[in-house]
Amino acid sequence: MSDDQRQVGYDGIWLPEGEDPRHQDEQAVGELATYRDYLSHYRLTLELKCQDLGPEDLAKQSVPPSDMSLLGLVRHMARVEHSWFQRVLQENLELPRLDEDDPTGGFHKVEPSQESVDEAFASWREQIAGAEEWLDSIDDSVLGDMRDLRGDQTTVRDILVHMVEEYARHAGHADLLRETIDGRTGQ
Repeated sequence: MSDDQRQVGYDGIWLPEGEDPRHQDEQAVGELATYRDYLSHYRLTLELKCQDLGPEDLAKQSVPPSDMSLLGLVRHMARVEHSWFQRVLQENLELPRLDEDDPTGGFHKVEPSQESVDEAFASWREQIAGAEEWLDSIDDSVLGDMRDLRGDQTTVRDILVHMVEEYARHAGHADLLRETIDGRTGQ
């Protein structure tokens, strides 16, 4: 793709000024509220990077031998949300993992079909809704509570920070994946 064919958004930003749903007028107050704001921001970023693409583009693999794709990222993040929020934070480790038969964490065997896209986004949104429901039930006082990771101990706080980190890393992947599809870049 030549530079003159490149779609770079709106003057170097992803959406027109004032239309980015990630921007808020008020800053979060409190530790838990801050984690939730960051999670919301990165979840929206992943969704925006997938916006206006069809199944073929969403399933397009990045650089061989990697099988990473935007659709794979959505599937992976559904699995991550489920594992940390449903299994670990709610202490239900007996729940089977999503896509337990996929050792790549959701990236393998991504089908470029509308059915696959619908299924992946429905699963991801369902996991986010479950996570948000749990987050609605807690406050800052539980952030230091310990959770068992099959013998290792960590705090609720550490897990929430890890979730922000996981989304931030994959939002960067999504930026690059989207750029390889149609050249669109931006925040």
